[in-house]
Amino acid sequence: MNITESYLSRAELWMFITSLTYFLMNGAQIFETVVMVPKWTANPPATFTLLANKNGAGLKTFWIVVHSLHELTFILAIIFCWKLIPIRNGLLVLFAIHFAVRVWTLSYFAPNIIEFQKIAEGIGSAADLHKRANVWKTLNYIRVGIFIAVSMGLIPLFLRIVNFKSN
Repeated sequence: MNITESYLSRAELWMFITSLTYFLMNGAQIFETVVMVPKWTANPPATFTLLANKNGAGLKTFWIVVHSLHELTFILAIIFCWKLIPIRNGLLVLFAIHFAVRVWTLSYFAPNIIEFQKIAEGIGSAADLHKRANVWKTLNYIRVGIFIAVSMGLIPLFLRIVNFKSN
């Protein structure tokens, strides 16, 4: 298979872009996990007001845009690295892990945060809020840790492209 310098340059660019986007996303996740989550989980339902779109951060749109942008760049990195079989395979494994965590996010984290927001806005009520918020917070540490591990897995793949270029 003929891999040109131009092909390697595009692969390197898209690996850099997706890595940068992932690390920026992780920075936002770490900030939210360290600063915001402990505040809104501290004393529910009173502290759920931080989640209310009318009074609080309203981060739903932010996360939709950030994840969509990142997933687009991740897919483009896979496409532009397709001929580099070890890198492609590594990207596919990392994307599968990322995708599994996104499914977990959409099936557990998002519905619960939406319910907590409704409670903050006086629309709903639920029992065991303190316990549920703490479970959410604990599982979020795991989720963010997995996202960080995936982003760290991009580094050796990026370095392999750089190594391909230097050979």
